[in-house]
Amino acid sequence: MGRGWHSQEQAAEALSVIGRSVLNDPHFCISSRTYRRWESAAPGWPRPDTATVLSAAFGLNPAELGFTPPPGHLPGHDPQEDPVKRRHFLAAGTGGALAAVVPGPVLATERVDPQVVDYFTRQLALHSTADMMLGPQELIGTVTEQYQLISALGRAASTQVRDELTRLGATYAVLAGWLHQDAGEWSTARSWHTAALADAQTVTDPDLHAYTLANLSYLQTELGDGQAAVALCERGLHLSGLPPVARMQLLYQQAHGHSLLGDRDAVDRLLDTAQSTAATRPEQPPAPWGRSAAVDNPIFFDIQRATCYGRLGLHAQAQPLWQRVTASVPHTARRRAGIYFARQAAGHAALGEPGPALTLAAESARIAAETGSARHIAELTSLRTTMSRWQHGPHGEELHHAFQPISG
Repeated sequence: MGRGWHSQEQAAEALSVIGRSVLNDPHFCISSRTYRRWESAAPGWPRPDTATVLSAAFGLNPAELGFTPPPGHLPGHDPQEDPVKRRHFLAAGTGGALAAVVPGPVLATERVDPQVVDYFTRQLALHSTADMMLGPQELIGTVTEQYQLISALGRAASTQVRDELTRLGATYAVLAGWLHQDAGEWSTARSWHTAALADAQTVTDPDLHAYTLANLSYLQTELGDGQAAVALCERGLHLSGLPPVARMQLLYQQAHGHSLLGDRDAVDRLLDTAQSTAATRPEQPPAPWGRSAAVDNPIFFDIQRATCYGRLGLHAQAQPLWQRVTASVPHTARRRAGIYFARQAAGHAALGEPGPALTLAAESARIAAETGSARHIAELTSLRTTMSRWQHGPHGEELHHAFQPISG
């Protein structure tokens, strides 16, 4: 489950794909029946080739995975496992997310099956969907581990497959950066976005380069560095041959940077240009952009403008936008709605309107408690400070209850 395998069939397929690359055996296959047997109470010891694949996938030997050792097996030692263990592809937790692969034997060049690219591409789409529902803590380990595996396979692949894996690895690094961002682990998030940018620069792909720049700009905005956010987007906009979706994303991210610098004219100009660019509605945006929410979501630019106006202190202008946004967010986007409620509540608080501010804050806090998003909780913490002037008045008890779900 931690690797995004939501059935025994998916797990068997994933291990088969990994095994064909690790063993250089195009016929290697693990059936779902075999996998079901492994999940029994006391599964027997796997074959040597299968043990190698399990260790490559999990970074653990069969005994550590729960298999029943054969007679005479020495605990903690299995000669056929050691070479794989030395080159395991798993990160040592969040703190070691960017640690180098442990030194040791590497796979021979051209031993990597091109099917691994399709497999990890499908996994990435599932991770992005799961993020909207689960929150960062459920996915960080999976995504960082898979990035390590993709990087290791890339080093062993032929040139064409290596470039494809490098591109894919950069998108995994961006997702890892976002997940750490959402978890409030800012230093680690910066490291991941920097790794994504480094990966993007090793292949000839302006779209990927622009994508990593836009996402790093987003991080800089959240860190409050408007100058860096603007400069990163400017660098991306100077890349040649950018598709409309890339220009649009860089333009609106640059607007967020200018909102931190207090430049409303630049904010409005950039958002207007980005919205016009999005209206071109490209039928098939290139990877890694995918189909942007700006194309399909009619309130997307209301969200961007309202957020920028909030930073600029233009709360009266932001409130009609937030009202449209929060009235239109579907239930399936509940995590995002929680952030929007917090920002709308901040506007009401700044305008001296405790009633609607408290109602929105209470709902936002309930969602934050469910998802565990550190950036969401940080916004609510700031909001609680803003609203603390009401704690000794008639709204004091209501204020206490509104933030109770996130109170330590």
